[in-house]
Amino acid sequence: MPRPNAHTDTRQEILDTAYGLVGAKGFSGVGLNEILASAKVPKGSFYHYFGSKEAFGEALLDDYFESYLADLDTTLAEPGLSHAERLMNYWRKWQATQGSVDYQRKCLAVKLAAEVSDLSETMRLALKGGTAGIIERLARAIEAGAAEGSLTVAGEPHETAETLYHVWLGASLMAKIVRTDAPFEAAIATTRQILGLSSR
Repeated sequence: MPRPNAHTDTRQEILDTAYGLVGAKGFSGVGLNEILASAKVPKGSFYHYFGSKEAFGEALLDDYFESYLADLDTTLAEPGLSHAERLMNYWRKWQATQGSVDYQRKCLAVKLAAEVSDLSETMRLALKGGTAGIIERLARAIEAGAAEGSLTVAGEPHETAETLYHVWLGASLMAKIVRTDAPFEAAIATTRQILGLSSR
């Protein structure tokens, strides 16, 4: 495998550095100077890789979802488990990530959805495409789980996946407000009910 060139390394360094800053302060709350100082990259380099802060935001979301979807694919293909078990592992990872104080691990979809969707059409579309990829993968896992008999759903798999994603997105936002795990525990219970699983 060829080694990444300096162009790729510098661009990726800027993106990697931005995750924690944007996760902590939001997209609007972080200035380019702060990102570039943390990444130890001169300002001129930023505009070499990104035409604007908005283009940078779109690239940040694209990069985030690429990694997120790859990790989701791994979780939903974990050997030796039923599709229901894999799905529940995904939700538990979601809870662990969103309940963490590590902003590097926080879900950018949760953090930025309300903030940037009305401000940037390109970033909104990046969020839409990324979340659609998540829902599609969940739908396939639900369909496979129903076929193998590890779960049962009343509606169509895609509709069920959308509902569950909405439940967890809402739980993540409520957890920020109440600062407890109660919304996640409720989401786990709701998820198990929707998938026709026992309470434990």
